[in-house]
Amino acid sequence: MDNITYIGLDVHKATICVAVAESGRGGEVRQIGVFENRPELLIKLAARLSKGGRPLSFCYEAGPCGYGLHRLLTGHGHDCIVVAPSLIPIKAGDRVKTDRRDALMLAKLHRAGELTPIWIPDAAHEAMRDLVRARATAGRVLSKARQHLQGFLLRHDQIYRGARAWTLAYRRWLTTVRFAHPAQQIVLQDYIHAVQDAEARLDRLTRQIEELLPNWSMAPVVTALQAMRGIALVVAVTVVAEVGDFRRFANARQLMAYLGLVPSEHSSGASVRRGGITKAGNVLARRVLIEGAWTYRMPARVSRSFTTATRSCRRRSATSLGKARSGCARAIAVWPRPASRRSWSPRRSPVKWLDLSGRSPASPSRRCRPDQADSVRKALMPALAAVETYEKCSQHLAKHRKKSCGNRHDHAPTRPSLAPCSPPSRPLRARLRRWPARRSGQS
Repeated sequence: MDNITYIGLDVHKATICVAVAESGRGGEVRQIGVFENRPELLIKLAARLSKGGRPLSFCYEAGPCGYGLHRLLTGHGHDCIVVAPSLIPIKAGDRVKTDRRDALMLAKLHRAGELTPIWIPDAAHEAMRDLVRARATAGRVLSKARQHLQGFLLRHDQIYRGARAWTLAYRRWLTTVRFAHPAQQIVLQDYIHAVQDAEARLDRLTRQIEELLPNWSMAPVVTALQAMRGIALVVAVTVVAEVGDFRRFANARQLMAYLGLVPSEHSSGASVRRGGITKAGNVLARRVLIEGAWTYRMPARVSRSFTTATRSCRRRSATSLGKARSGCARAIAVWPRPASRRSWSPRRSPVKWLDLSGRSPASPSRRCRPDQADSVRKALMPALAAVETYEKCSQHLAKHRKKSCGNRHDHAPTRPSLAPCSPPSRPLRARLRRWPARRSGQS
Protein backbone atom coordinates (compact mmCIF):
# COMPACT_ATOMS: atom_id res chain seq x y z
CA MET A 1 0.00 0.00 0.00
CA ASP A 2 2.92 2.39 0.73
CA ASN A 3 4.47 1.82 -2.71
CA ILE A 4 1.55 3.17 -4.73
CA THR A 5 2.41 5.91 -7.21
CA TYR A 6 -0.34 8.50 -7.62
CA ILE A 7 -0.61 10.07 -11.07
CA GLY A 8 -2.63 13.15 -11.92
CA LEU A 9 -3.72 13.71 -15.53
CA ASP A 10 -4.90 17.01 -16.96
CA VAL A 11 -6.66 15.74 -20.06
CA HIS A 12 -7.36 17.77 -23.20
CA LYS A 13 -8.39 16.83 -26.71
CA ALA A 14 -4.85 16.97 -28.12
CA THR A 15 -2.56 16.71 -25.07
CA ILE A 16 -2.32 15.24 -21.57
CA CYS A 17 -0.25 16.82 -18.80
CA VAL A 18 1.08 14.17 -16.38
CA ALA A 19 2.23 14.69 -12.77
CA VAL A 20 3.40 12.08 -10.22
CA ALA A 21 3.14 12.04 -6.41
CA GLU A 22 5.16 9.41 -4.63
CA SER A 23 3.57 7.52 -1.74
CA GLY A 24 3.86 8.86 1.77
CA ARG A 25 3.05 12.23 3.25
CA GLY A 26 6.42 13.73 2.34
CA GLY A 27 6.76 11.96 -1.01
CA GLU A 28 8.07 13.80 -4.02
CA VAL A 29 5.59 15.53 -6.33
CA ARG A 30 6.86 16.27 -9.83
CA GLN A 31 5.70 16.80 -13.37
CA ILE A 32 6.49 14.10 -15.92
CA GLY A 33 5.66 16.15 -19.01
CA VAL A 34 3.04 16.85 -21.66
CA PHE A 35 2.18 14.05 -24.08
CA GLU A 36 -0.08 13.64 -27.07
CA ASN A 37 -3.49 12.20 -26.30
CA ARG A 38 -2.87 8.86 -28.00
CA PRO A 39 -3.58 5.44 -26.42
CA GLU A 40 -0.25 3.86 -27.38
CA LEU A 41 1.74 6.66 -25.73
CA LEU A 42 -0.25 6.35 -22.50
CA ILE A 43 0.29 2.60 -22.40
CA LYS A 44 4.04 3.07 -22.80
CA LEU A 45 4.07 5.72 -20.06
CA ALA A 46 2.17 3.47 -17.67
CA ALA A 47 4.53 0.58 -18.39
CA ARG A 48 7.57 2.81 -17.69
CA LEU A 49 6.14 4.11 -14.41
CA SER A 50 5.15 0.64 -13.18
CA LYS A 51 8.60 -0.95 -13.54
CA GLY A 52 9.42 -3.27 -10.71
CA GLY A 53 5.75 -4.11 -10.15
CA ARG A 54 4.82 -0.79 -8.51
CA PRO A 55 1.06 -0.25 -8.53
CA LEU A 56 -0.24 2.91 -10.19
CA SER A 57 -3.35 4.93 -9.34
CA PHE A 58 -4.49 7.42 -11.98
CA CYS A 59 -7.00 10.24 -11.67
CA TYR A 60 -8.37 12.91 -13.99
CA GLU A 61 -11.29 15.32 -14.05
CA ALA A 62 -14.58 14.42 -15.69
CA GLY A 63 -14.98 16.43 -18.86
CA PRO A 64 -15.78 16.34 -22.57
CA CYS A 65 -13.24 13.58 -23.30
CA GLY A 66 -15.51 10.93 -21.77
CA TYR A 67 -14.54 7.63 -20.16
CA GLY A 68 -12.29 6.20 -22.90
CA LEU A 69 -9.13 6.93 -20.93
CA HIS A 70 -10.58 5.28 -17.81
CA ARG A 71 -11.50 2.13 -19.75
CA LEU A 72 -8.07 2.07 -21.38
CA LEU A 73 -6.17 2.23 -18.08
CA THR A 74 -8.42 -0.18 -16.17
CA GLY A 75 -8.26 -2.59 -19.10
CA HIS A 76 -4.47 -2.82 -18.59
CA GLY A 77 -4.84 -3.53 -14.87
CA HIS A 78 -4.25 -0.04 -13.44
CA ASP A 79 -6.44 1.74 -10.91
CA CYS A 80 -8.11 4.89 -12.24
CA ILE A 81 -10.80 7.23 -10.92
CA VAL A 82 -12.68 10.04 -12.63
CA VAL A 83 -13.09 13.03 -10.34
CA ALA A 84 -16.10 15.34 -10.02
CA PRO A 85 -14.74 18.83 -10.89
CA SER A 86 -17.24 20.63 -8.68
CA LEU A 87 -16.02 18.74 -5.59
CA ILE A 88 -12.27 19.37 -5.95
CA PRO A 89 -10.90 21.42 -3.02
CA ILE A 90 -9.53 24.76 -4.28
CA LYS A 91 -7.62 27.40 -2.33
CA ALA A 92 -9.54 30.64 -2.13
CA GLY A 93 -6.48 32.80 -2.71
CA ASP A 94 -5.11 30.82 -5.66
CA ARG A 95 -5.43 32.99 -8.78
CA VAL A 96 -3.02 31.15 -11.10
CA LYS A 97 -4.23 28.22 -13.19
CA THR A 98 -2.14 26.22 -15.65
CA ASP A 99 -2.13 22.64 -16.91
CA ARG A 100 0.99 21.90 -14.89
CA ARG A 101 -0.54 23.20 -11.65
CA ASP A 102 -3.76 21.30 -12.28
CA ALA A 103 -1.91 18.00 -12.78
CA LEU A 104 0.22 18.53 -9.66
CA MET A 105 -2.84 19.45 -7.59
CA LEU A 106 -4.70 16.33 -8.76
CA ALA A 107 -1.76 14.09 -7.87
CA LYS A 108 -1.37 15.56 -4.37
CA LEU A 109 -5.09 15.51 -3.59
CA HIS A 110 -5.39 11.97 -4.89
CA ARG A 111 -2.61 10.87 -2.57
CA ALA A 112 -4.33 12.63 0.35
CA GLY A 113 -7.70 11.00 -0.45
CA GLU A 114 -9.46 14.34 -0.91
CA LEU A 115 -10.97 13.62 -4.31
CA THR A 116 -14.54 12.40 -4.87
CA PRO A 117 -14.85 9.83 -7.68
CA ILE A 118 -17.92 9.60 -9.87
CA TRP A 119 -19.82 6.51 -10.97
CA ILE A 120 -18.58 5.14 -14.30
CA PRO A 121 -21.26 3.56 -16.52
CA ASP A 122 -20.54 0.64 -18.77
CA ALA A 123 -20.58 1.01 -22.55
CA ALA A 124 -24.22 -0.10 -22.95
CA HIS A 125 -25.45 2.24 -20.22
CA GLU A 126 -23.49 5.14 -21.69
CA ALA A 127 -24.98 4.45 -25.13
CA MET A 128 -28.51 4.47 -23.72
CA ARG A 129 -27.76 7.67 -21.83
CA ASP A 130 -26.51 9.29 -25.04
CA LEU A 131 -29.80 8.39 -26.71
CA VAL A 132 -31.80 9.88 -23.82
CA ARG A 133 -29.73 13.05 -23.90
CA ALA A 134 -30.18 13.29 -27.67
CA ARG A 135 -33.94 13.21 -27.14
CA ALA A 136 -33.64 15.93 -24.50
CA THR A 137 -31.64 18.03 -26.96
CA ALA A 138 -34.32 17.48 -29.59
CA GLY A 139 -36.92 18.69 -27.09
CA ARG A 140 -34.96 21.90 -26.49
CA VAL A 141 -34.56 22.43 -30.24
CA LEU A 142 -38.31 21.99 -30.69
CA SER A 143 -39.06 24.48 -27.95
CA LYS A 144 -36.68 27.01 -29.48
CA ALA A 145 -38.17 26.53 -32.97
CA ARG A 146 -41.66 27.15 -31.61
CA GLN A 147 -40.46 30.28 -29.84
CA HIS A 148 -38.96 31.58 -33.09
CA LEU A 149 -42.22 31.08 -34.94
CA GLN A 150 -44.37 32.64 -32.23
CA GLY A 151 -42.00 35.60 -31.90
CA PHE A 152 -42.12 36.19 -35.66
CA LEU A 153 -45.94 36.13 -35.63
CA LEU A 154 -46.09 38.46 -32.64
CA ARG A 155 -43.81 41.03 -34.30
CA HIS A 156 -46.22 41.23 -37.24
CA ASP A 157 -49.40 41.38 -35.14
CA GLN A 158 -50.54 37.85 -36.03
CA ILE A 159 -52.01 36.75 -32.70
CA TYR A 160 -53.91 33.53 -32.11
CA ARG A 161 -57.06 34.16 -30.07
CA GLY A 162 -57.62 30.60 -28.97
CA ALA A 163 -57.09 29.10 -25.53
CA ARG A 164 -53.83 27.22 -26.11
CA ALA A 165 -51.11 27.13 -28.73
CA TRP A 166 -49.88 24.10 -30.66
CA THR A 167 -53.23 22.36 -30.62
CA LEU A 168 -54.96 21.09 -33.74
CA ALA A 169 -56.94 24.31 -33.98
CA TYR A 170 -53.74 26.35 -33.67
CA ARG A 171 -52.09 24.42 -36.49
CA ARG A 172 -55.12 24.98 -38.68
CA TRP A 173 -54.90 28.68 -37.92
CA LEU A 174 -51.25 28.71 -39.02
CA THR A 175 -52.30 27.55 -42.49
CA THR A 176 -54.54 30.62 -42.81
CA VAL A 177 -51.86 33.20 -41.94
CA ARG A 178 -50.85 35.28 -44.97
CA PHE A 179 -48.36 38.11 -45.45
CA ALA A 180 -48.36 40.78 -48.14
CA HIS A 181 -44.66 40.50 -48.94
CA PRO A 182 -43.38 37.18 -50.38
CA ALA A 183 -40.23 37.30 -48.24
CA GLN A 184 -42.24 37.24 -45.02
CA GLN A 185 -44.34 34.34 -46.29
CA ILE A 186 -41.13 32.43 -47.03
CA VAL A 187 -39.89 33.09 -43.50
CA LEU A 188 -43.19 31.86 -42.05
CA GLN A 189 -43.06 28.61 -44.03
CA ASP A 190 -39.42 28.09 -43.04
CA TYR A 191 -40.28 28.46 -39.35
CA ILE A 192 -43.21 26.06 -39.73
CA HIS A 193 -40.98 23.49 -41.46
CA ALA A 194 -38.40 23.84 -38.68
CA VAL A 195 -41.07 23.05 -36.09
CA GLN A 196 -42.29 20.05 -38.07
CA ASP A 197 -38.75 18.69 -38.49
CA ALA A 198 -38.06 19.10 -34.77
CA GLU A 199 -41.30 17.28 -33.88
CA ALA A 200 -40.47 14.44 -36.26
CA ARG A 201 -36.98 14.15 -34.75
CA LEU A 202 -38.37 14.05 -31.21
CA ASP A 203 -40.91 11.34 -32.10
CA ARG A 204 -38.27 9.31 -33.91
CA LEU A 205 -35.91 9.33 -30.93
CA THR A 206 -38.75 8.42 -28.57
CA ARG A 207 -39.62 5.39 -30.70
CA GLN A 208 -35.99 4.31 -30.76
CA ILE A 209 -35.84 4.48 -26.97
CA GLU A 210 -38.93 2.27 -26.76
CA GLU A 211 -37.39 -0.25 -29.16
CA LEU A 212 -34.03 -0.50 -27.37
CA LEU A 213 -35.39 -0.49 -23.83
CA PRO A 214 -36.24 -4.25 -23.56
CA ASN A 215 -32.59 -5.17 -24.31
CA TRP A 216 -31.20 -2.82 -21.64
CA SER A 217 -30.02 -4.26 -18.33
CA MET A 218 -31.85 -1.49 -16.41
CA ALA A 219 -35.22 -2.19 -18.05
CA PRO A 220 -36.73 -3.72 -14.83
CA VAL A 221 -35.82 -0.57 -12.90
CA VAL A 222 -37.49 1.57 -15.57
CA THR A 223 -40.64 -0.55 -15.32
CA ALA A 224 -40.67 -0.31 -11.52
CA LEU A 225 -40.36 3.48 -11.52
CA GLN A 226 -43.43 3.80 -13.75
CA ALA A 227 -45.58 2.53 -10.88
CA MET A 228 -45.42 6.01 -9.34
CA ARG A 229 -47.64 8.90 -10.35
CA GLY A 230 -46.17 11.39 -12.78
CA ILE A 231 -43.56 8.94 -14.11
CA ALA A 232 -44.09 7.45 -17.55
CA LEU A 233 -41.63 5.90 -19.96
CA VAL A 234 -39.59 9.00 -20.86
CA VAL A 235 -39.21 10.23 -17.27
CA ALA A 236 -38.32 6.76 -15.98
CA VAL A 237 -35.71 6.15 -18.68
CA THR A 238 -34.20 9.60 -18.13
CA VAL A 239 -33.89 9.17 -14.36
CA VAL A 240 -32.37 5.69 -14.61
CA ALA A 241 -29.96 6.70 -17.40
CA GLU A 242 -28.73 9.78 -15.52
CA VAL A 243 -28.61 8.39 -11.97
CA GLY A 244 -27.34 4.93 -12.88
CA ASP A 245 -26.85 2.60 -9.93
CA PHE A 246 -29.21 3.64 -7.11
CA ARG A 247 -27.42 1.34 -4.68
CA ARG A 248 -24.49 3.76 -4.37
CA PHE A 249 -26.69 6.07 -2.27
CA ALA A 250 -27.02 5.04 1.36
CA ASN A 251 -30.23 7.00 1.95
CA ALA A 252 -32.66 9.36 0.26
CA ARG A 253 -30.80 12.45 1.45
CA GLN A 254 -27.74 11.49 -0.57
CA LEU A 255 -29.83 10.95 -3.69
CA MET A 256 -31.56 14.31 -3.27
CA ALA A 257 -28.21 16.02 -2.71
CA TYR A 258 -26.88 14.38 -5.88
CA LEU A 259 -29.85 15.75 -7.81
CA GLY A 260 -29.52 19.22 -6.26
CA LEU A 261 -32.96 19.09 -4.62
CA VAL A 262 -31.83 19.99 -1.09
CA PRO A 263 -32.08 23.58 0.26
CA SER A 264 -29.01 25.79 0.24
CA GLU A 265 -27.72 27.35 3.44
CA HIS A 266 -25.20 30.04 4.36
CA SER A 267 -25.06 30.28 8.16
CA SER A 268 -22.43 31.70 10.45
CA GLY A 269 -22.68 32.08 14.20
CA ALA A 270 -26.13 33.33 15.18
CA SER A 271 -27.01 34.15 11.56
CA VAL A 272 -28.93 31.39 9.79
CA ARG A 273 -29.77 31.95 6.14
CA ARG A 274 -31.41 29.29 3.99
CA GLY A 275 -32.27 29.66 0.35
CA GLY A 276 -33.68 27.69 -2.54
CA ILE A 277 -32.48 24.33 -3.78
CA THR A 278 -28.79 24.03 -4.56
CA LYS A 279 -29.25 22.90 -8.20
CA ALA A 280 -25.83 21.32 -7.89
CA GLY A 281 -26.64 17.94 -9.40
CA ASN A 282 -27.77 16.47 -12.68
CA VAL A 283 -29.89 19.06 -14.48
CA LEU A 284 -31.82 16.69 -16.75
CA ALA A 285 -32.81 14.24 -14.01
CA ARG A 286 -33.82 17.09 -11.69
CA ARG A 287 -35.98 18.71 -14.34
CA VAL A 288 -37.95 15.59 -15.25
CA LEU A 289 -38.50 14.71 -11.57
CA ILE A 290 -39.85 18.19 -10.84
CA GLU A 291 -42.18 18.00 -13.82
CA GLY A 292 -43.35 14.58 -12.64
CA ALA A 293 -43.99 15.95 -9.15
CA TRP A 294 -46.40 18.52 -10.60
CA THR A 295 -48.98 15.75 -11.03
CA TYR A 296 -49.38 15.51 -7.25
CA ARG A 297 -51.09 18.90 -7.26
CA MET A 298 -54.14 17.27 -8.87
CA PRO A 299 -56.20 14.32 -7.62
CA ALA A 300 -55.22 10.90 -8.93
CA ARG A 301 -57.18 9.55 -11.88
CA VAL A 302 -56.90 7.02 -14.68
CA SER A 303 -56.65 8.35 -18.21
CA ARG A 304 -59.52 7.82 -20.63
CA SER A 305 -57.50 5.69 -23.05
CA PHE A 306 -56.34 3.39 -20.23
CA THR A 307 -59.87 3.04 -18.87
CA THR A 308 -61.29 2.25 -22.33
CA ALA A 309 -58.70 -0.45 -22.95
CA THR A 310 -59.35 -2.06 -19.58
CA ARG A 311 -63.14 -2.00 -19.98
CA SER A 312 -62.90 -3.62 -23.39
CA CYS A 313 -60.71 -6.32 -21.88
CA ARG A 314 -63.25 -6.92 -19.10
CA ARG A 315 -66.03 -7.27 -21.68
CA ARG A 316 -64.01 -9.85 -23.57
CA SER A 317 -63.38 -11.84 -20.41
CA ALA A 318 -67.07 -11.78 -19.45
CA THR A 319 -68.36 -12.86 -22.85
CA SER A 320 -65.80 -15.54 -23.65
CA LEU A 321 -65.13 -17.42 -20.45
CA GLY A 322 -62.96 -20.03 -22.09
CA LYS A 323 -60.51 -17.32 -23.27
CA ALA A 324 -60.45 -15.26 -20.09
CA ARG A 325 -56.82 -15.96 -19.26
CA SER A 326 -55.39 -15.58 -22.78
CA GLY A 327 -57.53 -12.61 -23.83
CA CYS A 328 -57.08 -10.61 -20.63
CA ALA A 329 -53.46 -11.31 -19.74
CA ARG A 330 -52.01 -8.09 -21.11
CA ALA A 331 -54.56 -5.77 -19.47
CA ILE A 332 -54.30 -7.56 -16.11
CA ALA A 333 -50.54 -7.05 -16.25
CA VAL A 334 -50.95 -3.26 -16.48
CA TRP A 335 -54.02 -2.84 -14.26
CA PRO A 336 -53.27 -0.56 -11.26
CA ARG A 337 -54.08 -3.20 -8.66
CA PRO A 338 -53.46 -6.92 -9.12
CA ALA A 339 -56.36 -9.26 -9.77
CA SER A 340 -57.63 -10.87 -6.58
CA ARG A 341 -57.26 -14.64 -6.27
CA ARG A 342 -59.06 -14.95 -2.97
CA SER A 343 -62.01 -17.28 -2.70
CA TRP A 344 -65.52 -15.84 -2.64
CA SER A 345 -66.66 -14.33 0.62
CA PRO A 346 -70.44 -14.16 1.32
CA ARG A 347 -69.94 -10.84 3.11
CA ARG A 348 -68.79 -9.18 -0.15
CA SER A 349 -71.52 -10.59 -2.43
CA PRO A 350 -74.53 -8.40 -3.36
CA VAL A 351 -76.66 -11.54 -3.74
CA LYS A 352 -75.84 -12.66 -0.20
CA TRP A 353 -76.53 -9.16 1.09
CA LEU A 354 -79.91 -9.25 -0.60
CA ASP A 355 -80.67 -12.73 0.70
CA LEU A 356 -79.81 -12.08 4.34
CA SER A 357 -80.86 -8.49 4.90
CA GLY A 358 -83.53 -7.86 2.29
CA ARG A 359 -81.85 -4.52 1.50
CA SER A 360 -80.54 -3.22 -1.79
CA PRO A 361 -76.73 -3.26 -2.13
CA ALA A 362 -76.85 0.15 -3.83
CA SER A 363 -78.99 1.70 -1.04
CA PRO A 364 -78.48 -0.22 2.22
CA SER A 365 -80.68 2.21 4.16
CA ARG A 366 -83.82 1.17 2.24
CA ARG A 367 -85.40 -2.24 2.10
CA CYS A 368 -85.59 -3.87 -1.32
CA ARG A 369 -89.02 -4.43 -2.91
CA PRO A 370 -89.95 -7.96 -4.09
CA ASP A 371 -89.98 -6.89 -7.76
CA GLN A 372 -86.48 -5.40 -7.40
CA ALA A 373 -85.19 -8.59 -5.78
CA ASP A 374 -86.68 -10.67 -8.56
CA SER A 375 -85.02 -8.49 -11.22
CA VAL A 376 -81.66 -8.84 -9.48
CA ARG A 377 -82.06 -12.60 -9.32
CA LYS A 378 -82.99 -12.83 -13.02
CA ALA A 379 -80.01 -10.69 -14.00
CA LEU A 380 -77.56 -12.83 -12.05
CA MET A 381 -78.82 -16.28 -13.06
CA PRO A 382 -77.28 -16.30 -16.62
CA ALA A 383 -73.88 -15.40 -15.24
CA LEU A 384 -74.18 -18.04 -12.50
CA ALA A 385 -75.12 -20.65 -15.08
CA ALA A 386 -72.09 -19.77 -17.21
CA VAL A 387 -69.80 -20.00 -14.19
CA GLU A 388 -71.30 -23.36 -13.22
CA THR A 389 -70.59 -24.69 -16.73
CA TYR A 390 -67.03 -23.39 -16.53
CA GLU A 391 -66.54 -25.02 -13.12
CA LYS A 392 -67.76 -28.37 -14.39
CA CYS A 393 -65.36 -28.22 -17.34
CA SER A 394 -62.50 -27.15 -15.06
CA GLN A 395 -63.16 -29.97 -12.59
CA HIS A 396 -63.26 -32.46 -15.45
CA LEU A 397 -59.95 -31.18 -16.79
CA ALA A 398 -58.41 -31.26 -13.31
CA LYS A 399 -59.45 -34.90 -12.81
CA HIS A 400 -58.08 -35.78 -16.22
CA ARG A 401 -54.75 -34.09 -15.46
CA LYS A 402 -54.50 -35.79 -12.07
CA LYS A 403 -55.06 -39.20 -13.65
CA SER A 404 -52.55 -38.52 -16.43
CA CYS A 405 -49.69 -37.27 -14.21
CA GLY A 406 -50.26 -39.71 -11.35
CA ASN A 407 -48.93 -37.25 -8.77
CA ARG A 408 -50.76 -35.73 -5.84
CA HIS A 409 -50.58 -32.13 -6.92
CA ASP A 410 -53.22 -29.47 -6.62
CA HIS A 411 -54.67 -28.96 -10.09
CA ALA A 412 -57.49 -26.63 -9.07
CA PRO A 413 -57.82 -23.93 -11.76
CA THR A 414 -58.05 -20.26 -11.03
CA ARG A 415 -61.62 -18.97 -11.21
CA PRO A 416 -62.02 -16.05 -13.64
CA SER A 417 -63.18 -12.76 -12.20
CA LEU A 418 -66.44 -11.62 -13.83
CA ALA A 419 -67.27 -8.83 -11.39
CA PRO A 420 -65.76 -6.97 -8.43
CA CYS A 421 -66.43 -10.15 -6.40
CA SER A 422 -66.45 -13.80 -7.49
CA PRO A 423 -69.74 -15.74 -7.92
CA PRO A 424 -71.43 -17.31 -4.88
CA SER A 425 -71.22 -20.95 -3.95
CA ARG A 426 -73.71 -23.65 -5.02
CA PRO A 427 -75.65 -23.81 -1.72
CA LEU A 428 -76.24 -20.08 -1.96
CA ARG A 429 -77.46 -20.42 -5.56
CA ALA A 430 -79.93 -23.06 -4.40
CA ARG A 431 -81.18 -20.70 -1.67
CA LEU A 432 -81.35 -17.93 -4.26
CA ARG A 433 -83.68 -19.99 -6.44
CA ARG A 434 -85.97 -20.64 -3.45
CA TRP A 435 -85.64 -17.09 -2.12
CA PRO A 436 -88.88 -15.55 -3.59
CA ALA A 437 -90.98 -18.30 -1.94
CA ARG A 438 -89.35 -17.67 1.44
CA ARG A 439 -89.65 -13.93 0.89
CA SER A 440 -93.41 -14.18 0.31
CA GLY A 441 -93.89 -16.01 3.65
CA GLN A 442 -92.24 -13.20 5.64
CA SER A 443 -94.26 -10.39 7.13
